[in-house]
Amino acid sequence: MRAWKLIGVAAALLLLAACAPAASPAGVEVLRYASPYSPNHPFSRADIAWIKHVERVSGGRLQVQPFWGGALISSDQSVIELRHGVADIALITPIYMRSGMHVMKTQAGFYGGVTTIEDQVAVYRCMEKAFPIFGEEMTGVHVLAIQGGNLPNVLTRDKPVRGLADLRGLRLRAPSELTPVLQSLGVDVVTMPMGEVYSAISKGVVDGVVAPADAVKSLHFNEVARHLSLLQVARGAYPARAMSDTRWNALSPDLRRILTDAIPVWEAALALEVRKAETEGMAMAKAEGMSIVAVDPAEQARFDAAYDAEALKNARRLAKYGAPGEAIYRRARTVIAQGTPVKAC
Repeated sequence: MRAWKLIGVAAALLLLAACAPAASPAGVEVLRYASPYSPNHPFSRADIAWIKHVERVSGGRLQVQPFWGGALISSDQSVIELRHGVADIALITPIYMRSGMHVMKTQAGFYGGVTTIEDQVAVYRCMEKAFPIFGEEMTGVHVLAIQGGNLPNVLTRDKPVRGLADLRGLRLRAPSELTPVLQSLGVDVVTMPMGEVYSAISKGVVDGVVAPADAVKSLHFNEVARHLSLLQVARGAYPARAMSDTRWNALSPDLRRILTDAIPVWEAALALEVRKAETEGMAMAKAEGMSIVAVDPAEQARFDAAYDAEALKNARRLAKYGAPGEAIYRRARTVIAQGTPVKAC
């Protein structure tokens, strides 16, 4: 028994040593970057492009040491973990935090009618600029990239979704901001990290997932889902890459400027990779024989109306947290109505 305890202690020490920051050469800042995804995931490919960029522009004064596959960071506590220094920089998902982040989670449902990633990011920045609570919810971290994404569809294991009536009775994993609208249509909504969805569909724990077609390839959903419904679900942007304030403040002003100037580089890389993944995911769905299910425009319009109605209700519920939810919602709708959110702010 004593030998096994010694082995366990030795293993723990080796793990801690592996995750500890490497000794930095003189004049070089080594930054630990943490992601829950593998290095081959589309998000990670964008991260790698950013890493190469900042290392090159800094002339080697910034070096980024990546930790992939959730070695340092989780999906549902990422902001808290980053605040406490488990990594220097991380992929964060504030909209999936188990508690708090009320505005961050709710605002992700205010983007009805937005179809491009650039416009998603622009609408977010307009709301952030107008309402200090966006920054308050991200206290403790310095945001380095806002991320939008492809519009989600509905992937199901057994039952194809051709209209809203087909949603009734399904148990679907969906982002938390979509829970009210899907529940109003008879869906049993489950929220869980995306990394757990493959197993949940395979075991029949859920009937499917609300996700973009890129997940067919990146998360291998073609192996567990047979139908891809082209119902389009609006989605929003959110802070997705950040650095702990402690580490940020420890950097010299010129290195902070390099990271600030690299924000659009990271956001452009993310947009490029998720678009490429969407194309690849749709191609794989067809090649693997998944049924691609069209949705009647009238049914899409019904869904869009339900989405906007629920978004307003959710916005008003933010008042119990002292947040100006309806004002934030109205700001988003005004910007979107102008038709060119990228230029609106």
